[in-house]
Formats: sequence, C-alpha cells, structure tokens
Amino acid sequence: MPLKRPDSIPKIPKTRNKKAQAAIDAIPQPKPDKVEYICKALFYYDDLVNKQYISLAIETVVEFTAFTYELTVETVKDKEQLYLVIMGLQAKPNYAPKVQPARKDTLFEDLIGDITINVVKQDGSINSAIYNFNNVEKKITLIKEFLPEKENNRLFCKFKVSEEEFSFLDN
Repeated sequence: MPLKRPDSIPKIPKTRNKKAQAAIDAIPQPKPDKVEYICKALFYYDDLVNKQYISLAIETVVEFTAFTYELTVETVKDKEQLYLVIMGLQAKPNYAPKVQPARKDTLFEDLIGDITINVVKQDGSINSAIYNFNNVEKKITLIKEFLPEKENNRLFCKFKVSEEEFSFLDN
C-alpha cells in the first residue's frame, strides 16, 4: 500500500546558533556546586610546525567509555581577560575504544604576564583564575582561583598547572 502524498512539504526549523557572547551575558539558574571540568595550563611544543605554544586544555571530570568526545570551545579575548566558552560535545571517530575524558586544547602564542582565564558554561556560569605566564623561564603559575560576581554563579571548574604534560623542543 503506497504512502499518502503530502500536499505541502513540512518546514524543518532552523537550528539555534549559539553565540559565545550570549553565554557570557546569560544569568544561570540556581544550582548546587559540582565540579564538572578541569582547566589545565601547560607548555606544548608542536613538532609539525616547530612552534612553542601555551595550551589551555579543558577536560571533563567524567570519563567516557564507548565513544570518544571532544569539547567544542569558543575563545573570546579582551585585553588581559580570556574567555573560554564551552559550547558542547562533539563525537570523534573512535577506532580503538578507550576510557578517557572529553578534552579540548586551545593553543596560544602570545600569553605573557598575568592573564585572567574565564571558563564559561552555556547556562552563563563563570569560573575564573589568574595565571602568570613566563615564557623566558618556561614557568606557569596559578595565582588565584575565584568566582566572579554574578547572580546565581556556581563552582563547576577547577584550575591547575599540568607540569607532567609540558613538552619542549628537545635539543
């Protein structure tokens, strides 16, 4: 039995475009504190382009078993402030399953001195830390972690310097 022919083609709604600035300006709903992410600062040397970078890696506390995920992060830079807006998860091809967290490394060449790093969730929550980046001495220092003044702001991210992941040019 054939299917009935439709008189008109149904309209498919357009997907909502998420904007980083909208997440920064949003006021979150009141929720309890729960650490979901870890923001790691580290030095990363890329062998392919022979360049030294500072990597700000955001990874989930939860580890995924069946699928491999990557966080999608948008970056907004404003003088001495750097906003890393977590936009969501994206599935990656998984050839050999392993237990690992979702992670995104954002590479920067020009971070020098005291920089405030703000990690922002889609609901509008912001967690911040002040790092000191010293490229000459190859040293990163976490100065302070704090929650910015914002209505219903909550703790969801921890900050650290991941010295065990540092990589430099081998001479």
